[in-house]
Amino acid sequence: MSPVFDESERRAALELIHLALNEDLADRGDLTTAAIIPPSAQGAVSIVARRPGIVSGLPIVPLVFQKVDPQVRVELQVADGDRVDRGTVTAVLTGSTRSLLIGERTALNFLTHLSGVASLTRKFVDLAHGTRAKILDTRKTLPGWRALEKYAVRCGGGVNHRMGLYDGVLIKDNHLAAWIGLEDRPTLREAVTRARTTSPAGVTIEVEVDSLAQLQDVLQAAPDIVLLDNMPPDMMREAIALRDQQAPQVRLEASGSVTLDSVAAIAATGVDRISIGALTHSAPALDLAFDWGALA
Repeated sequence: MSPVFDESERRAALELIHLALNEDLADRGDLTTAAIIPPSAQGAVSIVARRPGIVSGLPIVPLVFQKVDPQVRVELQVADGDRVDRGTVTAVLTGSTRSLLIGERTALNFLTHLSGVASLTRKFVDLAHGTRAKILDTRKTLPGWRALEKYAVRCGGGVNHRMGLYDGVLIKDNHLAAWIGLEDRPTLREAVTRARTTSPAGVTIEVEVDSLAQLQDVLQAAPDIVLLDNMPPDMMREAIALRDQQAPQVRLEASGSVTLDSVAAIAATGVDRISIGALTHSAPALDLAFDWGALA
């Protein structure tokens, strides 16, 4: 089933499209196209995958051309979340040649980046297949792109972590560092209790630990999730045994320098979740391009 491109993603896309076209056109338009392409010229292009991967961002293509020229016709050939091979046609566009050229780079920038995120996510998901571990993203996203990048993670089979600081509690090492010098410095267990007391009902409470001693302490407060920061697999297994004994309802999440080489071993420990910042901050673009053809 294809991921849902909902109103929040649509709004984010429209804002970014507005910025992108302003960057490209300013108050002068496309000088090159205006100089050498007749206004009456009509064209047809296919958006073709140059490499295999997972496609994401296709619903944004018609949004781009609605802004450039509503007369351009966009026919999507595959769906977001589909695996494409080299040579797969993902969309066919027909209309004013000038309009196609003006919108080309903006449309492809969305598609190549978001498809890159989805493709990298699927690689991690495939390596964790057969375990209980879900692959999650983080807040390490490009400013303004979060809703779309997290959508792309879903296209790749991943799961979204919290969207922002507003919809979940995650007590991290930086919070511990910020406690230094405070007279009323809480323990991790007390921090979880405070967060549960002050946060809206139903908000997930998560806390980061980097040792088994910290885990043992914080399990007494029964947070919803404990993040195991940069623990080696053997220590994760000990953490799972400790969790199973003391608070089996608490989910355990592995995080910290997770790579394609290490994710399978981490997933095999039995953790419930693996969060990976690289899904969004380090995904290479998937190569897609315009192939021009003659109008029928």
